[in-house]
Amino acid sequence: MARVDVVMPQMGESIAEGTLSRWLKKVGDDVKRDEPIFEISTDKVDAEIPSPTSGVIAEIVVGEGVTVAVQTIVARIETEKGVSIAPPPAPSGTAAVSSTLSAASSTPAAAPSAPSSVLRPPSSPAGNGNSFEERIRTRSSPLVRRMAAEHGVEIAALSGSGVAGRVTRKDLVAYLQGGAGASAAAAMPAMPASLPAGLVLSGSAVPASAATAWPGDVVEPMSKIRRLTSEHMAMAIRVAAHVTTFFEIDLTRVARVRARTRAEFEAATGQKLTFLPFIIHAVVATLKRHPIMNAAVNGTDIILRKRYNIGIAVALEPTGLIVPVIKNAEDLSLSGLSKAANDLALRARSKRLNPTEVQDATFSITNPGVFGSLMGTPIIPVGTTAILGLGAIEKRPKVITGRDGEDTIAIRTCAYFSCSFDHRVVDGADADRFMADLRKTLEQIPENGF
Repeated sequence: MARVDVVMPQMGESIAEGTLSRWLKKVGDDVKRDEPIFEISTDKVDAEIPSPTSGVIAEIVVGEGVTVAVQTIVARIETEKGVSIAPPPAPSGTAAVSSTLSAASSTPAAAPSAPSSVLRPPSSPAGNGNSFEERIRTRSSPLVRRMAAEHGVEIAALSGSGVAGRVTRKDLVAYLQGGAGASAAAAMPAMPASLPAGLVLSGSAVPASAATAWPGDVVEPMSKIRRLTSEHMAMAIRVAAHVTTFFEIDLTRVARVRARTRAEFEAATGQKLTFLPFIIHAVVATLKRHPIMNAAVNGTDIILRKRYNIGIAVALEPTGLIVPVIKNAEDLSLSGLSKAANDLALRARSKRLNPTEVQDATFSITNPGVFGSLMGTPIIPVGTTAILGLGAIEKRPKVITGRDGEDTIAIRTCAYFSCSFDHRVVDGADADRFMADLRKTLEQIPENGF
């Protein structure tokens, strides 16, 4: 007889902790190796965690809604039946996540930091720069890293209050106000006067604006993914200087190519051919000619990315949003882009994404047009400088000038595209040139496709 520890997995190099959102098994249940036994939510992704072995759930150590550090024991599995089974402990209450979502994704500052009772894994010997504490401390949230870079603060030198010494925004503000002088603190980004109801900023003592329930109202707590999305969006809107530009794009030529090749394409690849892979292909080609739109900001430096990782926003049911990323999209053909987009969307909706698949986007696309929206002003994911919004694709009457110069009214397939960009580094003229080039690329697509 043997008991096997089940631990909170490290779902990605920068993940310091996770929230056990739901148990799929209870004490006494039989489990098979690789059978999902619980769900977790991290600051990157929701995921089902498989059993490391076959046996019986003998003990549940961490209750639902509790946040613990990676490698913390959450349960124990007895590999043989017929042994005493320990009753599950009373839930210890919800500990909140102290980190924020980065882009992606994607997507989304969080609830109050975890209490001191949160279990932590053993640390490596100090002094070599590779201990758990040292690695996690230097991987604070994107907002904290950006603030530290702007003020020339070395995060690794600070003592943080988060998990394994992770430096939070509150720690950094306290350091700047005390150790770095009031002048540095005055340069910190201002907090918004009012925030969405129920939102508390990570590492901040600023309370959320409160709304009172009236008689007859139904009060529902936010789901884990809704809280993370809310927090990420609030943080993203504070970090970047948002401006949005709109272009109407004639997709008649794309629609014609798609209609002519659709049956053959779907028979050969097994993939549904939508407008999206055409648009992604055109976006990547246009980004190569406008590198500032594929950039990131690090303090006072601009990083021009040479990889084209395209985040695709996916709406989840019944509620939620996640942004899986097509990595190295410049290397993919139209069929490759179609396959990647369909696969990521399917696995996003079934919670089967890996954390690495929602990281490292360099540019994002969101498609509210599938719900009938004509246009919108999307929020730029943290770590990027722009996001493209696709409005509904529909047939419209347009004035067309013929070869003889005479104007006629024709039916064209059109859509409004919006581009939100970070005005700290992208000027309006740059964004408009990018959009004009994208429009030209799509409207002049070769008859045989890309």
